[in-house]
Amino acid sequence: MAQMASYASDPRASRGRLHDEGRAENDGSARGPRDDFQRDRDRIIHSISFRRLRHKTQVFVAPDGDHFRVRLTHSLEVAQIGRTIARSLGLNEDLTEALCLAHDIGHPPFGHAGEDALEEALADFGGFDHNAQTIRTLTKLERPYPRWDGLNLTWEMLEGLAKHNGPVTEPTWALAEANAPMDLDLGSWPSLEAQIAAVADDIAYDNHDIDDGIRAGLLSIEQLLKLPFIAERWVDICNRFPDIERDRLVPELIRDQIGLMVNDVIETTAQRIKDADVLTTDDVRGAGLMIGGFSDKMAAQERTLKKFMYANLYNHAEQMEAADNARVVVADLVTAYRNKPELMSESWAATLPSGEPDRIRHIADFMAGMTDRYASNSHKDIFGQKAGESA
Repeated sequence: MAQMASYASDPRASRGRLHDEGRAENDGSARGPRDDFQRDRDRIIHSISFRRLRHKTQVFVAPDGDHFRVRLTHSLEVAQIGRTIARSLGLNEDLTEALCLAHDIGHPPFGHAGEDALEEALADFGGFDHNAQTIRTLTKLERPYPRWDGLNLTWEMLEGLAKHNGPVTEPTWALAEANAPMDLDLGSWPSLEAQIAAVADDIAYDNHDIDDGIRAGLLSIEQLLKLPFIAERWVDICNRFPDIERDRLVPELIRDQIGLMVNDVIETTAQRIKDADVLTTDDVRGAGLMIGGFSDKMAAQERTLKKFMYANLYNHAEQMEAADNARVVVADLVTAYRNKPELMSESWAATLPSGEPDRIRHIADFMAGMTDRYASNSHKDIFGQKAGESA
């Protein structure tokens, strides 16, 4: 790995883990010569919740085609972009990668449609938030170790996940619960690694969702060319490849878009580091502003692109119908499990608390861990038909 900058997160200076694991620092005698952030990354990759991402919605609910992205492939793409930016800025690549890989673990089945249904079900009990659910999953629900619940991740890892979108002034119940035993300094900005992981997420889904939307036939190049900054890049690509059919130029457009965004983040972040005289991780957290991110010009273009994607893809009639059916599946299952807990898997039914809010939150934990197909099959087993089908 390249030499790290003074403002990079150093595993040797980590604020540690909640539970003492009884191993000397960098002791490779038992499980390999890995530092703490490398261990965090590996714990994410080996977790059950990470494996389940392969059957969770990214854009398309339970996609029929093998070529559409799911939460797992999206997370891998975010990690690739995050590592590239981190390497260029001299940041800790392993912590950046770990944050990228873990950032969507709290998503329930069916993406935002499933999250909306769980939010409504828990409206009287503190609500549901996938970012907080990520931390709840990694600190409580994963149980691969004999002496404690959770993956026992480092403070820096948990801090980065907690402040995925910046400082948190009003933590949800789940985040407050996770924060209590290990103060994550929620009011400050997170590490640069966490800031880069967040913007890498934006870069990945902005551009890869375009790719999937075109593949699905819900978006067209003609629609995209209404955005001036996209049209400018498309003209340049067509000039570079004048004899190539247009369909083969779409991946080139996606690559150009990603490259321009990545370069913008690297240049902008480097300049902000210099302007703010950032020398240490404490300087990053105390800067009072986001250092890692887009330039003003690129940020404006990215907001315009998001607005376009909502209007033309995420809120497309076909997508809305699928989302409506997904919300019905999740809502029906929550109701069924509240009325007949024995319908849950045996281990979850056996540990169901008797009183609220713990009872409904336990059901939400069970639901949030489901894959799309598990939720769909469970709904069909209980109700005898798929959501949206006539009886």
